[in-house]
Amino acid sequence: MNKIIAATAALSLLLVACDKNDEIAAEGPYASQYQPLAGETTLLTNATVLTGDGERIDNADVVFANGRIVAVGQNLSHPDATEIDASGKWITPGIIDVHSHLGVYPSPGTASHSDGNESTAPVTAEVWAEHSVWPHDPGFATALAGGVTSLQILPGSANLVGGRSVTLKNVYGRSVMEMKFPGAPYGLKMACGENPKRVYGGRGQAPSTRMGNVAGYRTAWIEAADYRDKMAGAEDGTAEAPVRDLRLETLVGVLDGEILVHNHCYRGDEMAVMLEIAKEFGYKVGTFHHAVEAYKIGDLLAEAGTCSAMWADWWGFKMEAYDGIRENAALVDKAGACAIIHSDDELGIQRLNQETAKVMGAAARVGIDISPEHAIQWITSNAAKSLGIETETGVLAEGMMADVVLWNGNPFSVYTKVEQVYIDGALAYERGNAAVNPVADFSLGTATGGIQ
Repeated sequence: MNKIIAATAALSLLLVACDKNDEIAAEGPYASQYQPLAGETTLLTNATVLTGDGERIDNADVVFANGRIVAVGQNLSHPDATEIDASGKWITPGIIDVHSHLGVYPSPGTASHSDGNESTAPVTAEVWAEHSVWPHDPGFATALAGGVTSLQILPGSANLVGGRSVTLKNVYGRSVMEMKFPGAPYGLKMACGENPKRVYGGRGQAPSTRMGNVAGYRTAWIEAADYRDKMAGAEDGTAEAPVRDLRLETLVGVLDGEILVHNHCYRGDEMAVMLEIAKEFGYKVGTFHHAVEAYKIGDLLAEAGTCSAMWADWWGFKMEAYDGIRENAALVDKAGACAIIHSDDELGIQRLNQETAKVMGAAARVGIDISPEHAIQWITSNAAKSLGIETETGVLAEGMMADVVLWNGNPFSVYTKVEQVYIDGALAYERGNAAVNPVADFSLGTATGGIQ
């Protein structure tokens, strides 16, 4: 009876979510048109479950219905469920990649597909990554085979401010709107350090130095604050409304706390400066990306409530990446800050579990023990927090989206593979099952009688 009640509660949650999606769809252009795949009530039994919030449950079951988790625990049952024996297997929340360029730099990598950097001005806050996303990028399917159920698509890092990011559910759609994660906030891509000063300094333009970078950010925020004040004056009738400015509109969204800052930044000293700029203008840096030297400022990150999305071991490919260490994420975590492992790569996104395992191994060699139930948070719940979707996904708990991965062993073993992936409770991927697994239009090739 309790399980039936729980299933009824899950259905109520789904109906609320659908109502919320309808509201979002009515908000305006480019709103989410995502509709979950058709799923069935499912009971996975006798697995090792990593819930995503630091808990491990052995010999455990997971029940989901109507797109939501109904229950997680031992000796569960459900009268309407399709039961799958997962003995010897592991279950985790769906993997979330907070830093991807799938769709904006799709495969094959040709000049005609290079749509991630609007490198025409140092501040291009007016552009939105979703307007470049090609929904038929075959990289989405290979990421799904690695257990990735949600991902953030970002503009590139040529600019001081590169534009808005978008968070997607990892399903194919006819348009990017059909992939957009319902209710996920927008992000703003910023970049500090070598990239913007190289791109624009190489053209004889500003910025050409790190001090030019900082001056550029501050100038942009001053303009945004002025625009915000003028808009406020127009609302209360004390001033005339300015002409709509898409660039400043996005920056004001950050100042108002509606858009989350995702800041490409490598060096610890530069991250500290970016935190000071945020203090000066009253916004928050949500997440530093790449953050190769985050281990040097773990206390500052913890104090600011700022996440760090890091590679496991990419370092040394340019000067600002020179001081990278494999223990980086573990030391950030130990300092009490939010640690995340990200990809920034169409291949790395397929094995974020193994990238996380690299850090676990490096940490163990210096005496820092990271358990599987703790490490899984770096690619699930912490990633969800970074994207502002932590109330919906990233954890296996009652009422959460049923974004679930079934592994054939410990996900942090190099020998382990994904067996099944569920997105909103629907089977989206099953190893070796061509009837289930998605195929991009591009991957089908040309029609018979086409190009020879």
